[in-house]
Formats: sequence, structure tokens, C-alpha cells
Amino acid sequence: MTDTFSPAQRSEIMRRIKSRHTSAELLLRKALWSMGLRGYRVDVESVRGRPDVAFRRAKLAVFVDGCYWHGCPRHCRMPSSNRQYWERKIRRNVERDKAHAGALRKEGWRVLRFWEHQVRQDSLRAARRVARALDARVKILYKKPANRGSRPSR
Repeated sequence: MTDTFSPAQRSEIMRRIKSRHTSAELLLRKALWSMGLRGYRVDVESVRGRPDVAFRRAKLAVFVDGCYWHGCPRHCRMPSSNRQYWERKIRRNVERDKAHAGALRKEGWRVLRFWEHQVRQDSLRAARRVARALDARVKILYKKPANRGSRPSR
């Protein structure tokens, strides 16, 4: 099937696709905010992979992967024109995602990834998963030392 748009029109359409602050990311951030979660940063350039949401102190990186651009097995449909280019492009995106996640884990980060459709379907569920991971990270990272040898307070 041939493209219904001219190359110039298709280029303009593709140029307008946002890479940051997508509607799925905004849904997740709204859900996090509604749960009272604060202290996160958005699109943190200094963190490998530039997570969509990052809790720096807890070393928790959250990514919302677009179904098309990151190769969602359920929703990614390859275009019929220039198919080799797009297959290679999306394969590189997936490989880069894995490399960034592995490097972050080696640096002590916990990495959560959500597909765009998961966040759109139930943003509160995704936010609860973030909250549980954050709670676990805070307990691990900020464990209070045992109170040895001192008298209990009255």
C-alpha cells in the first residue's frame, strides 16, 4: 500500500510527533501527583537514558515507552514503505533501551518501564507500581542504623 501523503506532508507529520511530555507521560505524572508523590524530576538529562520521571535520591528511573517507537509486541505495526529502515530503527531503539537500563542498574538504580498503552489504560495502576518501588527503594537506601548501646527514650 502506498502512502496517502506526499513525502513533504509525511515529513511534517513525523516532525510533529513529540518525544517529551507525551500524553501518556502526563497521565502518569498526574496520577503520581494525585497520590501525593513529589520530589521527582522530569526528563533528567544527567541520568543515563533520560528517564521520563526520576526520583534521584531513591535512584528510581521511570520510562514510558511509546508503543510504536519502542516496538511494543501488541501494538507496533511496521509501515509497508521503507520497512527495512523502520525495522532497523526500532530494533536500535530497543537495544539502546536495554543498554541504558543495564547501565543504570549497575549504577544502583531501579528501572521501571511502562508501555504507553499500559499507562493510558490505567495510569493509577502504573503510579501505584511506582509508589511501591519508591517505598522499597527508600527502605533500602535510608535504613536507620540499629540503636545499639544507648538507653531507650522514655
